[in-house]
Amino acid sequence: MSFKQFETEDVIVSADSISSTVWSTDTYELTTFFTSSTQRAGASGDYFLNIYQTGSDLSNAAVQMSVAYGHISGLGSTPYNSNVAGKSPTSTIFGQYRSLVLGDEEQDILFGGATSNKGIYAVSVDRARYKEKLLPGTFNLQLNDGSSDLFLTDNSGQTSTVTFTDAGRVYELISGSNGESFDGGTGFFDNGGAYVASYGKFLPDIGVILLNAQSLDLSLSSIGFETGSADTNGNNNEKLYNAIKAGASFKMNSEETVSSNYVFVRVRNSEFNYSNNPSNITGSGELRHNSMVNNPQAYITSVGLYNDNNDLLGVAKLSKPLLKDFTKEALIRIKLDY
Repeated sequence: MSFKQFETEDVIVSADSISSTVWSTDTYELTTFFTSSTQRAGASGDYFLNIYQTGSDLSNAAVQMSVAYGHISGLGSTPYNSNVAGKSPTSTIFGQYRSLVLGDEEQDILFGGATSNKGIYAVSVDRARYKEKLLPGTFNLQLNDGSSDLFLTDNSGQTSTVTFTDAGRVYELISGSNGESFDGGTGFFDNGGAYVASYGKFLPDIGVILLNAQSLDLSLSSIGFETGSADTNGNNNEKLYNAIKAGASFKMNSEETVSSNYVFVRVRNSEFNYSNNPSNITGSGELRHNSMVNNPQAYITSVGLYNDNNDLLGVAKLSKPLLKDFTKEALIRIKLDY
């Protein structure tokens, strides 16, 4: 067996960004939404609802995302202890996303830099769905209140400056599609004439969409989409799920960076012309066929990659044997993805 040392220029590292669908249906748009009655009735049902692409009891069912409601003061759910105000599942959810996004347990969550908001809806895409990160500009969520639709997207197509937090990149949610607003703006005016700067936040690096509860109350109120804000169970998680299900359209792609090592194996005309097959050698160590002395021919079928200790690390197989003699040279490119 013969070895050849790689030169510096023989190994190249490359990175490519690859976009693919998020949902397990292998489609850009998810149009069917289901929950699990078992999960809703269980202990976790007070905190979040898992959403599936088909009936949760079917063999191909897979969690696509979860929805949750959080409130800084714990409203919208029953307190853990009636003697301790402000401590409930919604306060736990709010604190979880505040720490995740801001890395600070004291700050409030701001939408568009306008005013602080006490209630948030969170849509968390399942980790297996979005792979490395979500792709800005592909987020399109349609919410329906029974009579009208609200189309949400991120403002990645309108902003030249990206904001970063502990959770990575942050974009504002606006009314529009494919990263652009319908009217060129980023917010809306509420019933009292006050300007609400954002419908929420899009955090592609952690697969989370935070929705401004105030904006949903204003935009989806015709069938009573009013966020429960008392110290009792307001079924807020189910309200958002129903609006998503009625909208019947959630479009989004994921994005991941695939790094590759390209190894170039250069076989010159004078190299690797004799076969290593033991059947080619006689018992006395001579070539079995005289014609192979001056006109040897060998077939390259695989390339072994070794470390400095001659330990075999990997084997690259050729699609078909490659004829090699003194009149031929070969360049074999090996691609290693990770």
